[in-house]
Amino acid sequence: MKPYNINTIADYIILRLTSDEENTLINLKLQKLLYYLQAWSLGINNERFLNCKFEAWVHGPVCRELYNRFRASKTLYSFISKDDVDENETSYMRIDEEDRSFINYILDNYAGFSGTELEAMTHKEQPWIEARHGIGPMESCNEVISEDTMRDFYGKKWNEINS
Repeated sequence: MKPYNINTIADYIILRLTSDEENTLINLKLQKLLYYLQAWSLGINNERFLNCKFEAWVHGPVCRELYNRFRASKTLYSFISKDDVDENETSYMRIDEEDRSFINYILDNYAGFSGTELEAMTHKEQPWIEARHGIGPMESCNEVISEDTMRDFYGKKWNEINS
């Protein structure tokens, strides 16, 4: 089933995180969680998990398709709730069990961070830095973050963790 539709996985994450009162979810955080899901899938499994490309925006990696989904009603700092899940769309229920485990692994490692903390983390990592090469910190940028760079960077990090 991979790569999955970005909205399918976003709905799964929204439902999982908004059912727990300890977690708050803003649009910015959702974008970064999905970026890390894609990045680690490329690094660990050498395959795309999501059917979208991430762009190197000022506030970190953003999938334009997901941004456009919420654009009319939310900013990057707006809260996302279970009410934002499309009640007519249940494709998130068909996510493969092994893939759910992978999503949950990423969430277990990143969902405890705020959107701002996740943004800061991505700003220190090679894929985002490389995509924004020569662009000022507050300049608009829609450069796509290289999946090859993501694969190499997160693959090396995975190997370091497991050596």
